Amino acid sequence: MDVASYIEHTNLSPTLTIRDVDQLVEEAKQFHFLGVCVPPFWVKRAKRELGSEKNLLVTVAGFPLGYSMTETKLDEIKRAIDNGADEVDVVLNISSFKTGIPWTKIEIAKCSKLAHDHQVALKVILETAYLSDDEIASASKLCADAGADFVKTSTGFAPHGAQVEHIKIMKASVPSSVGIKASGGIKTFEQAVAMIEAGATRIGTSSGIKIIENLKPNLYL
Repeated sequence: MDVASYIEHTNLSPTLTIRDVDQLVEEAKQFHFLGVCVPPFWVKRAKRELGSEKNLLVTVAGFPLGYSMTETKLDEIKRAIDNGADEVDVVLNISSFKTGIPWTKIEIAKCSKLAHDHQVALKVILETAYLSDDEIASASKLCADAGADFVKTSTGFAPHGAQVEHIKIMKASVPSSVGIKASGGIKTFEQAVAMIEAGATRIGTSSGIKIIENLKPNLYL
């Protein structure tokens, strides 16, 4: 299994520096990761450093709490696109979702339309740590119905990140055309493979190199 081809090499630390961004990009090139994920402030820099490389450039919006105004999220997405992002991971408005108001779906639809109008993929971060199993299923379906290209487990800032059982719920709740990104706390090759086998089509991790460098030969088949 070519795990590197699933990995979005990520650094969303509040203390990362320009050197960290450049290092992230160089590592993504070296290890042939699918992409890099950086904060919005560094998208333009990462785009420049990627140059003609084919690694995807991913950033976030409404991060990490998700309850900013829809207009703010749309502005973040548009600016990310203008700066060169290929994909945007927007945080679900969990507050709105748990309240049960229709605006949750409307917001995702607006974000999806904006992204798709510019040929950019939209992922929606559910933050599964704050949701019950039934809510994970419902939120996944809502996002798929609203046009999201992916549903994603976590920001990495909640009490826990990706769980295999949550990936299975998400996979069962969306059509095959909608991808699933596992993120948050994935630090080993075994964890990454477990997520992929459960249905993840992307892995967001800051431990990509450790995962790849610790491949066990009997698992890399």
